[in-house]
Amino acid sequence: MTERQYAAAGVNLAGADEAKERIGRYVAATRTELSVGAVGAFGGMVRVPAGMRKPVLVMSTDGVGTKVLVARQAGRYDTVGEDLVNHSVNDILVHAARPIAFMDYIAGSGLGVREIAGIVEGIARGCTSHAMALAGGETAQMPGLYQPGHYDLAGTIIGIVEEDEALHGDRILPGDVLLAYASTGLHTNGYTLARRIVFEQLGLQVGDRLGETGQSVADALLAVHRSYFRAVMPVISQLHGLAHITGGGIGGNLVRILPEQCLAVVDTTSWTLPPLFQLLQQAGQVSTAEMREVFNLGVGLIAVLPAEQVAAAQTAAALEKIPTWVLGEVRRGVREVRFSP
Repeated sequence: MTERQYAAAGVNLAGADEAKERIGRYVAATRTELSVGAVGAFGGMVRVPAGMRKPVLVMSTDGVGTKVLVARQAGRYDTVGEDLVNHSVNDILVHAARPIAFMDYIAGSGLGVREIAGIVEGIARGCTSHAMALAGGETAQMPGLYQPGHYDLAGTIIGIVEEDEALHGDRILPGDVLLAYASTGLHTNGYTLARRIVFEQLGLQVGDRLGETGQSVADALLAVHRSYFRAVMPVISQLHGLAHITGGGIGGNLVRILPEQCLAVVDTTSWTLPPLFQLLQQAGQVSTAEMREVFNLGVGLIAVLPAEQVAAAQTAAALEKIPTWVLGEVRRGVREVRFSP
């Protein structure tokens, strides 16, 4: 099959080469002192930081779900790239790991240079803000598998932590406090339901105002997934556990770090649902139980820590302009998350 036939089949090699050139510039800008090898090599390489006693690699792979469909409707491509990085950073942060490298995977059909470069620009921005190398990635044009203009986005992060400093949740004790860190919106989960409510049931377009949020649909739904790295790392040694609130909500994620015989009680009166979540619940007639299972409800991260360390944690978060509040407590009981009242 000649290049011309390949293009007729849906793969533009010339456009791919131009995208690679722009991507190369973004990747090069993220290189750190740990970076090894050449940009564009078959594999990405990073050194293990010097001076560590017993380093452990912490790895995670994830995506941003159907948020990419909202980005496509709005014609914005960079924000979901940054979402992907921040989500991944938070996933390894809960183990007290520092990110050192990231790799992305973009698969789609009919994506132009602007779209591909925009996604990678956002990924590179997220990497740079965490002093993390974008060590490599893959862009695959797959017509026939994806509809023209559609794509999926995923990434793998590598972090590092001293083995005896890693958080697993086993330090959590009855009497510990649950400290909530505010989300910036939906973050990267619940979009299948949110899109159905906003676009199908309410019949809104991306440029329309979204109820009492004070934002357009695009701005509200594409708010970048917040990174909690800078807010948490200064006090990481004082924490007993961290839970990143993603798919499964508060209950489904907080329970993952609870030891046996530890019951987490969430005080539902400790915060007011942000307008976006109120709108989704009311317009979609979604039960409170389902809201708790699907959405983060304004809580992006929960730290579990001794009461005497709460003030220091809140001060560190305030320096990063991230609102926090006491969400509840850990009690002795059956290992579960309970909402009260």
